[in-house]
Amino acid sequence: MAATVSINPASPPIGVLLAVEHLKDSVPVQVQEGKNTGLKVNGDVTFTTVPSICRYLARLAPGKHLYGTSNLEATEVDHWLEFSVGRLGCPADFADAVQYLNQVLGPRTFLIGHSATLADFAVWGALRGNNVWLNLLDRGKAPPHVARWFRFLEEQAEFKAVAMALPAKPEASKSETRKQDQGKFVELPGAEMEKVVTRFPPEASGFLHVGHAKAALLNQYYQHAFQGKLIMRFDDTNPAKESAEFEKVILEDISMLDIKPDIFTHTSDHFDRIQGYAEKLIRDGLAYVDNTDPEVMKQEREQKVDSRNRTNTVEKNLAMWEEMKKGSEVGQRCCLRAKIDMQSPNGCMRDPTIYRCKTESHVRTGTKYKVYPTYDFACPIVDSVEGVTHALRTTEYHDRDDQFNWFIGKLGLRPVHIWEYSRLNLQNTVMSKRKLTWFVEQGLVDGWDDPRFPTVRGVMRRGMTVEGLKQFIVAQGGSRAVVVMEWDKIWAFNKKVIDPVAPRFNALQRDGAVLVNLPGVKDEMKEVPKHPKNPDVGQKEVWYSSRVYIDGQDAATLTEGEVVTFINWGNVIVKKINKNKSGAVESIDAQLNLENTDYKKTAKLTWLADTPKAPFTPTVVTHFDHIISKGVLAKEDEFKNFVNKDTKMETVMLGDPCLAQLKKGDIIQLQRRGYYICDVPYEPPSRYSCQPTPCVLFHIPDGHQKEMPTAGSKAKSKKADKVEKAASKKELPSPKEEVSPSFSPADELALSDKVAAQGDSVRQLKGRKADKAEVDAAVKSLLALKAEYKALTGKDWKPGAAKKGPAPAPAPAASPAGVDAVNDKIKAQGDKVRQLKTAKAEKAEIDAAVKTLLALKAEYKALTVALKAEYKALTGKDWKPGAHTPAPAAPAASPASSTAEVDAVNDKIKAQGEKVRQLKTAKAEKAQVDAEVKVLLALKADYKNLTGKDWKPPKEDGKKKQEGKSQEKASQETSGGSSPEAEKLKAQIEEQGNTVRQLKGSGADKAQVDAEVKQLLALKEQFKSLTGEDVTPAGGKKGKKEQKKEKEQKKEKEQKKDQPKKAAKEAAKPEGAMPGPKKVTRLGLEAKKEENLSDWYSQVITKSEMIEYYDVSGCYILRPTSYSIWEKIKDFFDAEIKKMGVDNVYFPIFVSKAALEREKDHIADFAPEVAWVTKSGDTDLAEPIAIRPTSETVMYPAYAKWIKSHRDLPIKYNQWNNVVRWEFKHPQPFLRTREFLWQEGHSAFATKDEADEEVLAILELYARVYEDLMAIPVIRGRKTEKEKFAGGDYTTTVEVYISASGRAIQGATSHHLGQNFSKMFEIVFEDPEKPGEKKFVWQNSWGITTRTIGVMVMVHGDNKGLVMPPVVARDQVVVIPCGITANLSEEDKARLLQKCQEYRKALRDAGIRATDDLRDNYSPGWKFNHWELKGTPIRMEVGPRDMKQNQFVAVRRDTGEKLTLAEGKAAEKVKEMLDTIQTDLYSRAKKNQDDHMVAIDTWGDFCSNLDKGMIIQAPYCGAIPCEDKIKKDSARDQDIEPGAPSMGAKGLCIPFKPLRELQPGTKCVCEGCDCDAKFYTLFGRSY
Repeated sequence: MAATVSINPASPPIGVLLAVEHLKDSVPVQVQEGKNTGLKVNGDVTFTTVPSICRYLARLAPGKHLYGTSNLEATEVDHWLEFSVGRLGCPADFADAVQYLNQVLGPRTFLIGHSATLADFAVWGALRGNNVWLNLLDRGKAPPHVARWFRFLEEQAEFKAVAMALPAKPEASKSETRKQDQGKFVELPGAEMEKVVTRFPPEASGFLHVGHAKAALLNQYYQHAFQGKLIMRFDDTNPAKESAEFEKVILEDISMLDIKPDIFTHTSDHFDRIQGYAEKLIRDGLAYVDNTDPEVMKQEREQKVDSRNRTNTVEKNLAMWEEMKKGSEVGQRCCLRAKIDMQSPNGCMRDPTIYRCKTESHVRTGTKYKVYPTYDFACPIVDSVEGVTHALRTTEYHDRDDQFNWFIGKLGLRPVHIWEYSRLNLQNTVMSKRKLTWFVEQGLVDGWDDPRFPTVRGVMRRGMTVEGLKQFIVAQGGSRAVVVMEWDKIWAFNKKVIDPVAPRFNALQRDGAVLVNLPGVKDEMKEVPKHPKNPDVGQKEVWYSSRVYIDGQDAATLTEGEVVTFINWGNVIVKKINKNKSGAVESIDAQLNLENTDYKKTAKLTWLADTPKAPFTPTVVTHFDHIISKGVLAKEDEFKNFVNKDTKMETVMLGDPCLAQLKKGDIIQLQRRGYYICDVPYEPPSRYSCQPTPCVLFHIPDGHQKEMPTAGSKAKSKKADKVEKAASKKELPSPKEEVSPSFSPADELALSDKVAAQGDSVRQLKGRKADKAEVDAAVKSLLALKAEYKALTGKDWKPGAAKKGPAPAPAPAASPAGVDAVNDKIKAQGDKVRQLKTAKAEKAEIDAAVKTLLALKAEYKALTVALKAEYKALTGKDWKPGAHTPAPAAPAASPASSTAEVDAVNDKIKAQGEKVRQLKTAKAEKAQVDAEVKVLLALKADYKNLTGKDWKPPKEDGKKKQEGKSQEKASQETSGGSSPEAEKLKAQIEEQGNTVRQLKGSGADKAQVDAEVKQLLALKEQFKSLTGEDVTPAGGKKGKKEQKKEKEQKKEKEQKKDQPKKAAKEAAKPEGAMPGPKKVTRLGLEAKKEENLSDWYSQVITKSEMIEYYDVSGCYILRPTSYSIWEKIKDFFDAEIKKMGVDNVYFPIFVSKAALEREKDHIADFAPEVAWVTKSGDTDLAEPIAIRPTSETVMYPAYAKWIKSHRDLPIKYNQWNNVVRWEFKHPQPFLRTREFLWQEGHSAFATKDEADEEVLAILELYARVYEDLMAIPVIRGRKTEKEKFAGGDYTTTVEVYISASGRAIQGATSHHLGQNFSKMFEIVFEDPEKPGEKKFVWQNSWGITTRTIGVMVMVHGDNKGLVMPPVVARDQVVVIPCGITANLSEEDKARLLQKCQEYRKALRDAGIRATDDLRDNYSPGWKFNHWELKGTPIRMEVGPRDMKQNQFVAVRRDTGEKLTLAEGKAAEKVKEMLDTIQTDLYSRAKKNQDDHMVAIDTWGDFCSNLDKGMIIQAPYCGAIPCEDKIKKDSARDQDIEPGAPSMGAKGLCIPFKPLRELQPGTKCVCEGCDCDAKFYTLFGRSY
């Protein structure tokens, strides 16, 4: 049997050649070169894949046993054949595939049996043709068993013969290409061949990004260029940031970039040596230990002021250094600084810090060291010690080069050459690891390998190739020019790599695809090249049919009778286009015209055959946008303000059948769409879900600003260009013929007036805060008028544009009739488009109308080109809008009258500006200020309309200025300083100032001082409003030095204002804290609740030790402070429900998929949030298992088993557990988390009345949790139909108002489920009154979560931290000893500490949760701050004097009030105080809620109160569309708070006790609803 094997020499099938070589003595097989690999059998049958060819050859000689010796072995051979072209051939799976192969080959010589089989041939051939494997083998990094097997087979005769016959790979062209794209690499100074040593020192605190890749590749370039060495060194000098996981990832990225360091080191390898050098500097008088406050140190360095410690003796420095090495409290306040030059103009030389004290555990050295060097100090030492000859650093380190060399010189180390290059900066992204970490933690991206990230893994996942990245970096060279590059450049290099090898396939957008009927065509398949210019890429199957689909956008451009080209088929004649009523194409009847092979002037279309033999592959293509909306962020820009939220766009496609064969990581081109990488391969329908996994393709940018056209064709655009060029070359008309524009000046002026009038109308609507829909309609009309103006005049409308200059008149005759006719059509079609958009017609209908409009405009352009050419011939210059022959000028307006009009507007602007300034000074409400600002802007726009220029304050010359100053001074003396009213105010201010000073001097209570200061500030504001200037002290205005000093003092005061005054006083008293430099711990809050609620909340819950962040985004560690609150809630609620007969149970956390699908309607709300378990170890589970988002589906099947009779009822079960809801939008600890704790109760009753009664009883318990335990008032009510629990009859709720954000939050819910779930799960019981009949049970469910803790923080917390209600506080009282000084004897100190312990015991014995803080390494002031931050209700201060007088000082956390109490009544008085605090917290919160809840009846009042942060009770008809409209219309453009999404008001609940009774005939508040309201409903913005 004759057989011929055709091979492609560029990519020979090694496995096939091995089979041929093995069988050459038994089977006659001819081998010849060809374009594609294939095996022809007798000219009839052709095999094209390596496995099929190998199988056929093996069956020709069964005696050779290439297919094994049994059916089992044959099956194994099939496995390895698929493995060789599957996992082993996929770049993404290659590493795992080789490890798997290594495990299998551990005990074996051959893959199957005792001799080589097809399995060995195919797998060995796949490895022999893989450069990654050959690279691993050369470097000795290959897995040992695979390397042994590979080299053993390599020595066998047939393998040697095939290896020698393989063609050599051309290297010359590759090097030539590299030279062409290579940038400029400057020669290294002092470099010698084979002696250059470079280093790449990343910090293991995140993933590598492309900037790091540039650094690594540049170092490798010089390593290769000089045949030197490259050191890979981890800079692990900061234990707080290091991570072993990141080290592993970085090493993998380096390997992926094909970078091969010669040496791997860590800076920590040299810690002892570096510490020795630091001590040498101290002994040589070149370094000193400094305990200056960090902020002060920063100011001193900026002002070139020596530190007070700069002159310390060597002995003192060594003693303080020892404290640092111990990590003591004193040592932690110190740092070691190099003594260089505090007067240097280079800030880096002003005594930089070289060592700091850190108590965190180091990833490699553990807790061995307490001091760690800075990078700037360690780097020159380690570079010199490790033999680095050239340190490549980015230009941002330039100022530190002198410092680098100073350390080298003073320590007597070997010099290192520094060579600078520019850092890689890219637009629309961030390169800082800190900022990238923020994106990951906020859940804005999927992880460090997100395709939108600039990390190496991110760009690789998006389709960047290693070769493309290398070429880009090499092209940059060693340039020092600092530029911010566009992403397009890096992707353009990548395109050069992928374009020659990416196979071409087709895909159509599923929505809008149009059927083309081609009668007479049979279903058949042909093979065509995957790449039209590179046959080595291989062949693909293309199916043909009488029914094919094309893109809807393509279909819309076709005309009947047109000839188009179907790619990979031929020409087709469009016979008939079938459209629907709206004008959209529904189908096309066409005819094949394959004889016509003229493809030059035809539109090229992509298509897919609709045949059951080759179904479409379900496909989703994903496009990404930049994560940062601004191209280049300035230094002052806060990157969070420019985060692009909508960066991922998915489109569902009909995919080429061949797409089903793609593997993860495969790069392809979708014709006329672009390049894509396969992120998720297609999987056939699962037997569990019956749904296929679509092929997910990520779009790969190609460096072009414009995307590939997906409709029309290049031929059509070229044709349009030719039409325009031809029109411009037409013969010009006779000069006698006159050309004029198609409009008169009167038309232009009239239209301009309309635009101006409509603009005024829009400003007025915005000024009075009209309804959004009304404003939008007015804006649309304005834009339409402006578009009409532009169509008429050819230029954009500007204020006063039609009034400037003499009125133009049409000197020439009218335009040709053809142009006028087209112009009229354009206007009519434009009106039609606007009407369709206003009426919100279907998108397809609008698109069709827009296309018609564009076609008319193109026709108009082609006609007017000739007229413009004629105009130029007549006038000698280009035609411009408004360039007409002048007509007699109209009488000019009276100069006096126009000047008077301008002056009037000018005066109004000044008056309005003054009004705005006064409102801002008086701190008026934002809405009032905004309204007046809008009026001011409208006046300025009027001024611009009149004058043609922006309004500016009038400038005065020097003389007038001087006169003005003297007049102003005189007026101040008469009207301000000398007026009786001003003098009286001044006296009051002076008197009030004295009062404030006396109170501060006497150490009065803070609340009293604050009240008096507030009154003083109010008097000063009153004085400024009256006189126009700040009040000055009796001695006149302060000098510049005095003002500067005052400013510094004020700044320092603001920084320390959270520290209690008690600590400062104690320092001066005998029982005060030890004197000495204070440590800046950043213990207190750095954000204010009223300024940035989001940051404040984040700081409070972390610094008060409530939570710890976790490495899974959206999950958090609850620390004792917060978990103890949950325990208090649990203890209270559990006891109360047990009184009601509820039992506790526990059901499994896992839910089967079948159980979830049983409850589709209910679980639909949770579907996007369900987390699934799909693997056990490395094995896929037979069926995915969900982690419970709620437990109905777990519990109710059991209820159905347990309930048989009415005697089994009621069932009342509750479980305390955790649930997982994988939310992706802005996770917030406690408020919105992926995992949270809760209780969920599920009960079943025989009657509805019993169920209704329990719903309200449980709701009342929830209200008590908030009101009695948390001191938080709630609003009880029923949820609206839109907001109720899915699957329930009704939901009751308790809602909480948070004034800091002006938003409400759902506190807890109790649901009546009716019989919905009992019918779903067949939970029935026998009717006692009708034996034999079954009845469905009535069910409830109810739950409260750890969200309560977050609500408590938001309601009660202040700018000092938590404020704990005593009932739930973990520690109700903390006892702190004060007055332990150096003068206090050890006996007195021991007695004081003993007394504190006695107080603690006495309080505990009285049932009060008390603790003490006896730590001796913190001052009392620090402890005060610490316990205030934790919110402990009462602080008990005990000092030596207090002991003598048998008393103590109790300080309330909520008010700061101090009380001196007798020791004997400690427990009694403290209990009273705790009760008072609990009551006061509730009263304050209740008043706050009542002040911010209003009842209204009109939409205008609704919006204005909502914008003031109110919650609103409004009449509501109960219809869901009305609630949707209310939410939409009340939404605003700006964020409600930083980090919170813009939102409208939603229905919070229908209060059981509304603020007012609903009157008959009251209409629904929703604008446009004429229905009568059914009830007052609580609306508001909500979490």
